[in-house]
Amino acid sequence: NTVMAARMTDAHRRFLQVLMSNGITEGSEARKLHQHCCETDKVYYAHDKLDDFISTINSHLQPLFMQIRKGISEDDGRAHYAVVNLAETEVTKMASDYTESELELFRKTMDLIILSENGFASSTDILNLADQLKTKKMKKKEAEQVLKVFVEDKWLSERNGEYTLHTRCIIEMEQYILSNYQDVARKCNICHSLAIQSQVCESCGIGMHLPCVRKYFRGQTEPRCPKCNEFWSCDTP
Repeated sequence: NTVMAARMTDAHRRFLQVLMSNGITEGSEARKLHQHCCETDKVYYAHDKLDDFISTINSHLQPLFMQIRKGISEDDGRAHYAVVNLAETEVTKMASDYTESELELFRKTMDLIILSENGFASSTDILNLADQLKTKKMKKKEAEQVLKVFVEDKWLSERNGEYTLHTRCIIEMEQYILSNYQDVARKCNICHSLAIQSQVCESCGIGMHLPCVRKYFRGQTEPRCPKCNEFWSCDTP
């Protein structure tokens, strides 16, 4: 009694193609694209049906072990969409694009970011790792270049010399990170997705994304932890 998946139209195919070539698409862009694809290919369009439109595509992607996933930017809390390959473990997707030593630098950078207090790693700390790589030591100049490429390819994002995981990377690697960093990877107590940049309760250790912190404490006179009710000692954004 499987429900027949809704038909894939040219509008769906066009949408998927753009999403794949973008790597990641911000929510408002995805909504515009939805409208554009439907109008171009004369397919019924309803502005509040983007999720249905995407789940139609996903039902056809399932046999290919692919999926359009929605994730939230840790900076501003906005929705983003990325096409994820479910069959690929870990960094296989990256393995075809980067050398062994570049991948090792990425993994070590990811370690620093995930093990940090606030979800950032400084370029100094990352560049200090470059000459300790097992695969092939990297000169600082070379490592700087590699970091630039990781930012261009949307695996990392950089702010004032501090690096964190790009939203695209978090969407694609959430499962990998949660299973490989079980002791340290946190889920946000509010939205339950992986939190890299987060504030952490000093009493009970739960974490929350900054945009979630902002929303949760809005209108509260005294910020208290949603779990243990102790005073929230971090400066709320």
